[in-house]
Amino acid sequence: MADPNIKLAQSLEILRKKQRKSGKAIKTGQISRTHRERLIKNKFLTKVTKEWYLINNPNEKDGDTTAWYTSFWEFCKSYLEDRYGTNYCLSAEQSVLLHAGVTTIPHQLIVRAPKAPNKTIELLHGTSMYIMKSAIQNQTEIDYSTELQIQSKEEALVNMSPVMFEQNPIEIKTLIADIKDPSTLLRILLKGSHSVKAGRLVGAFENIGNKKIATEIQKTMEAADFKIRVIDPFKDEKSKLINLRTQSPYVNRINLMWESMRTNVIKNFPRAPKKPEAKTYLKLVDDIYKTDAYHSLSIENYIVSTELIEKVRSGKWNLEDEKDKKHKDAMAARGYWQSFQEVKKSIQKLFNGDNPGELFETDHSEWYRQLFQPSVTAGLLNVADLAGYRNNQVYITNSMHTPLNGDAVRDAMPALIDLLKQEEEASVRCVLGHFIFVYIHPYMDGNGRMGRFLMNLMLASGGYPWTVIPVERRDEYMEALELASVHKNIVPFAKLMGILVKKNIEGKPEAKI
Repeated sequence: MADPNIKLAQSLEILRKKQRKSGKAIKTGQISRTHRERLIKNKFLTKVTKEWYLINNPNEKDGDTTAWYTSFWEFCKSYLEDRYGTNYCLSAEQSVLLHAGVTTIPHQLIVRAPKAPNKTIELLHGTSMYIMKSAIQNQTEIDYSTELQIQSKEEALVNMSPVMFEQNPIEIKTLIADIKDPSTLLRILLKGSHSVKAGRLVGAFENIGNKKIATEIQKTMEAADFKIRVIDPFKDEKSKLINLRTQSPYVNRINLMWESMRTNVIKNFPRAPKKPEAKTYLKLVDDIYKTDAYHSLSIENYIVSTELIEKVRSGKWNLEDEKDKKHKDAMAARGYWQSFQEVKKSIQKLFNGDNPGELFETDHSEWYRQLFQPSVTAGLLNVADLAGYRNNQVYITNSMHTPLNGDAVRDAMPALIDLLKQEEEASVRCVLGHFIFVYIHPYMDGNGRMGRFLMNLMLASGGYPWTVIPVERRDEYMEALELASVHKNIVPFAKLMGILVKKNIEGKPEAKI
């Protein structure tokens, strides 16, 4: 009788070949029942629908959503191509979001196809696809991030529900700011006699300050004998941070997020205390190091102790010691110590009058290099990992938010830095600086630690005390960031940060070890 491990290895080899050919989504007929059942038993395959399975990480805990969220778009692509070939497209609403660069996992993906059954397909972790029997739009294209067929941005803007203007103002403003010439949009409006939709779009372009395109749409429609009633469909203040010249939608998305969230941050944050002297402040930073390192590393699931932290700080940690060298937690602790020292240098420059945004721009690369230098020296990471911003896609454990692609990072980070330079309120620099940094997720690893260093540099710029996010608040902290990323609701994160900072100001810090 063959050894069970040998049988499993045979099944895994077949699965590997299928994955190289077809990706992570496997259809029933692509693998025999014997191999399929063996792989399901050992948690290498997960059933998604009656005929479809997903290649899974066997070490993933029950209820963990990471594997599904990171494979969602690939699964939908495989499923839809198998059923409908190229004769489908996503809804106008979903097309708009993808055009605006939003790849957040939707609770329900709506698809239009002429041969669809008007049916909901239940998927994993509360997600689903609704396949709607409907003709697809004339202008469709392939979305480069998901490889799914979507409506052109002009078709999607015309065909989407009007409530999208109010429910997703950041995304819609981002998209219309990306339209440099209204010719295609006008052809769709004229051909469909869409005078009401034209009035909304005129109001939308006026809202973002693009009067040229607004006027062109209105005059062209009126020249064709359509009566236009102009309304602002956003129901909010006109945007001031839109950059009509940028070629990147990501720049405008970051600017709009900052603009829309700013007021709620100020409402939920304590007033800045009197700024202390540099020597006094830096002494307090030194005193809090052990607590900060323990909680910040623990949030990232490193197993650290006060003894390990003290060993690193006192210089007793030795790279030549094989026990220290091979211990990833020790490498993380040593890197944190080195990076912390660089952040202290940046804070010192604040007290010399340097602009906090400019300081972050010039110094954060060194923070990052010091954070991972010990792991590179020890051979736990490749030298290339110190290069800087990532080129590849990265995912956040159990998050429906998909960080920006590698190319977009290079547009978004300068936009964030510009906002930090221009912002007058330290509380806004602190909360939104941290949030948008982890929203972009510019590195393959270390984003949380770097985000908290950024947060504390910006706190120092306003005289606020260095603040530690307690590991006991990890779930609340992560959930607040998720709400801000997926639903653009910054209030829970602003409130959490405001509470922790206020306690520090009162001399009653929550984080202890």
